Formats: sequence, structure tokens, C-alpha cells
Amino acid sequence: MIDMYRKRQEKLISSLPDNSVLIVPGACLRLRSQDTHFPFRQDSNFYYLSGFNEPDSTLMIRKDKNKIESIIFVPKKDKVKEIWDGYRAGPEGAKKDYGFDKAFDNDQIDTILPEFLLNKNKVYYPFGNNDGFDKKVVDWTHAANNQDRHSGKIDIADANSILGSNRLIKAFAEIEVIRQACSISASAHSAAMQFVKPGLNESDVEAYYMYEFAKRGGRYAAYNPIVAGGVNACVLHYNDNNCMLNDGDLILVDAGCEFNMYASDITRTYPINGKFSKEQLAVYEIVLAAQQASIEAVSPGNSVIEPQKVSEKIITQGLIDIGILDGEISELIEIGAFREYYMHKVGHWMGMDVHDVGPYMQNDNYLEFSDGMITTIEPGIYINNKSNADAKWHGIGIRIEDDILVTKNANENLTSAVPTDPNEIESLMNSS
Repeated sequence: MIDMYRKRQEKLISSLPDNSVLIVPGACLRLRSQDTHFPFRQDSNFYYLSGFNEPDSTLMIRKDKNKIESIIFVPKKDKVKEIWDGYRAGPEGAKKDYGFDKAFDNDQIDTILPEFLLNKNKVYYPFGNNDGFDKKVVDWTHAANNQDRHSGKIDIADANSILGSNRLIKAFAEIEVIRQACSISASAHSAAMQFVKPGLNESDVEAYYMYEFAKRGGRYAAYNPIVAGGVNACVLHYNDNNCMLNDGDLILVDAGCEFNMYASDITRTYPINGKFSKEQLAVYEIVLAAQQASIEAVSPGNSVIEPQKVSEKIITQGLIDIGILDGEISELIEIGAFREYYMHKVGHWMGMDVHDVGPYMQNDNYLEFSDGMITTIEPGIYINNKSNADAKWHGIGIRIEDDILVTKNANENLTSAVPTDPNEIESLMNSS
């Protein structure tokens, strides 16, 4: 494992100029209330490069005459705190067990870190993710500049795009972890389809998903689950998850677990009573057709915007076919008439973060899909109760989402184990 993180450091730093430094902060404990904290989750960039999972740590990688040196600042050894909070590696453990070249107590950082910046030309740092730490980087750089006034000034550059580009293409080991996260989440969705019935509360379903994740090894969700019955599904980021599930409504569940620091992201929409109504099925089939065609467009060499265009075309035509939109499809697409009912993008990168880092454009052009990228594909149609559509369509909100790995020749749907075919869904829901 040490070799894997070292190789990541070397790959990233090789793209930076000589005599430069990269600084990446780890996450801090976050107060929940009074003296209790939220569960700790390490910063993704920091963990990607270090594998170190203690809070309040900082990684520095230096490049000098093409020599790479890793330096980390970590919580100091403290027997009393270890009794209460658990083991700390300390500087010696960080070097021995994680392979860092140098390690120091984190309370020494303000004194020691500026020394490592002396005579460097450039400091790279992911700005905007931690306001308090942004100021520290500026202060450390100013301190180094002021120590040697006869040397050139040190420039600070944003490292977000560099980190994102490095994380965009997943290595085999990463793909295998994501595959496991997707398998856990897929099993949970399939089980939930047999669990859901009228009279439950959305919170019951959320709890069931979390239980299914945890018992399979995914203790934490990769994001706050969306469990939306009926018209609540028309709120894209709904997370109250506290309403009753009514006979005759649909339920939209957007939920995925995190496994070993990697995310999964699945959405399924299904009838609470196990049977789609005529109107629900008509809208569902449009979304499903859009999703299937969009997945086909995820292929090496295709532009990353192609699935979006495909989904917009199929959804627009579908809304014309069922009488919600009226006009010529080309004109309706040009004016964006579909956006009243389909207002989000068709997908996003996925990896350590559910909305993972990585560019979509380069030099003002959309990227092309490449082997090792993972994207979600998640078209939807949302017809709220204030819509101008006929009242028979009101309250129907449908999204179908899968996680798609780009392969050398095509793609692989990592979450296909959960049914999307409406007949298969009804069969599964009525088999328990």
C-alpha cells in the first residue's frame, strides 16, 4: 500500500515544475453539538496521496532537482488522548508505517513548514476548500518570502485542477473498491424493493437502506440519502425523509454507500404498492429509454456531453408523445422546453467523492471518455403539482441512475444488478 501512495505522489508531482511544493491539508474533526463530533471522514485529496487517516494532518510534497520528498505533520503521540480516542501514529509511526520521508508533530507546523518553502519557486495548494487553511498557506508563504529577501518571491498556484485530473482516471485497485461499493448498494436497493409498502414512513425506508449498507460492509452512506414518496420526488435534493408512503404513489430513492473511502450512487424509482399506474409507466418508460441510450453513448472517444444531448432528445420526444410538450422537437430542444421537467445534467464523475473531482472540459472543448473514467447516468422527469401539465401527471417524479465505468472498447454498468425494467421491478416487489 505504501508503494501505491508513493506512486501517486510521484505521478502528480512529475507534472509540476522543478523547485516546487504541493501542500494538501487533511480533514479536521467537526463539532456536532457541545462536546460531540460528527464521525471523522478524511479529506479525499489528502487520503488519495497519503493513505493516512488521522485528523488535523497536513501533507507536503517537495520537488527539487527532480528529487521527490514527502513530509507530513500529524497529531503528536499522547497517551492520555489515546486512552480516550484511540491510537495515534505520531511522527515516528507515520514514517515507519506509511513511508513518509519526514514527519513532525502538527503543532510545529507554523515554525517548520515555512523552512521547507525557502528558495522554492512555487507552492501548489487546493484553494477554496478550507478558508482557514487558505490563510495559513498565504501566511507560511509570506513567512518564507520574508526570511530571504534576496531570493525570488514564491508564487501560490491552485492545485485543484491538477488533483482532479490525476484522480479522474481510476486505477484497477480503485475500480475494484468501487465495484464492491456498487455491489453493496445494488443489493440494498433490490432488498428495499421487497421491503417498501404503503403505510411506511420515508424514514423507515432510509433506515432500511442504512442497515442493508452496514451489514454488507458499507457502514456509511456516500451522501445523505434521498427517500422521496410521491410529489417529494420532484424536489431534486429532497432529504427530509419524514413523510408517509401512500398507496398509488411512486417512491424515488437516491442512495449509495461508501466503502473503503470510495462512493457508489444509485437511484431507482418504483411504485409503493408494487404496480405502476398507466401514467407512471408512461413517464417511467421515457426516462428508462433516455437512460439506456445515454449509457450507450458512454464510450471511449465520445464527448462527455454526448449522453446529455441524447437524454434531452429522447425526453423531449417522449414528453411530446404523451402530450405534455407541443411542437417540433428541434425547436423545443433549441429553446430548452424540456428544462421545466428535466432540469439537471445527465451525470457526474464518481470516485472517492460521489460528485468526484475532474474536469469536463479542456482548452474550451469537452473531454472525450477514456478507459478508467466512472460517470453516473441519471436522467429524470419531474412533474410537480404546479406544472402546466394535465393534472393526471402531477406528482410524478422519476429518476433512474447507474454508475458506468468506461472500458477500452465500451463501458460496464457497475450497478446493473438492480432492475430497471418495470416488469422486473413489479415482479421483484411482489415476490416477497
